[in-house]
Amino acid sequence: MEININCDLGESSKLHSTENDPLLLEIVNSANIACGYHAGDTRTMEKTVKISKKNNVSIGAHPSFKDLENFGRKRINLPSNEIRKLIIDQINILSEIANNQGIKITHVKPHGALNNMACEDYNLAKVISNAIIDTNKDLIFLVPTGSQMEKAGKELNMKVAAEIFADRNYEDDGNLVSRKKNNAMITDPNIAKKHVIKMVETQAINCFSGKQIPCDIDSICVHGDGKSAVNTAKEIKDGLIKSGVTLLPLDQLKKFA
Repeated sequence: MEININCDLGESSKLHSTENDPLLLEIVNSANIACGYHAGDTRTMEKTVKISKKNNVSIGAHPSFKDLENFGRKRINLPSNEIRKLIIDQINILSEIANNQGIKITHVKPHGALNNMACEDYNLAKVISNAIIDTNKDLIFLVPTGSQMEKAGKELNMKVAAEIFADRNYEDDGNLVSRKKNNAMITDPNIAKKHVIKMVETQAINCFSGKQIPCDIDSICVHGDGKSAVNTAKEIKDGLIKSGVTLLPLDQLKKFA
């Protein structure tokens, strides 16, 4: 079995440090890099791309609403043409930086509130999907498994990678437990490892209640902003390898090769 581990990185802001990024880039297979709209800046993107290239980590754009104040976690209702422009502009920003270092971006993964809204709203998911296709039809669309983005991407014949979250609990409807709730995050690396391995082995979302929802799993997301992020990533990587799983960058998975 082949699986990818991805992480949201380059998210320098007043709300988030990037001090763990170099260590995480020695563990994960793919990096979703902030493009300056919710976090990050040109210098941080250049640094993150450079370290990713050194570690054979595939890189992708991590577009969001233009919302530095709230780290892209505030829901904003925008017309379709503005959503489209947000996505295209951020892909192009990172693509130019990557091209300057002799590397290409391989995927796109929406961030924060934009991601959450598109998970629920098929029309929004379709706008994002079409914006990616019109920018570069070969880009992989990295989306939460079971989401409206997965549905839209597949219906538009995109390369779709379905992800689960290592450090987040799930509600019975398959959505993530809100960060406003006490049980939203999984902070113990060993518990996160067991959470992931169970989902990979059963090919199902493991809900907090114990319910399981069958799903596709191509990638596992470890959030880089947690205090235990590095240890969690290490535990998951070691656990998957011991389980006989092959870990690869997104674009090297057989389904996309």
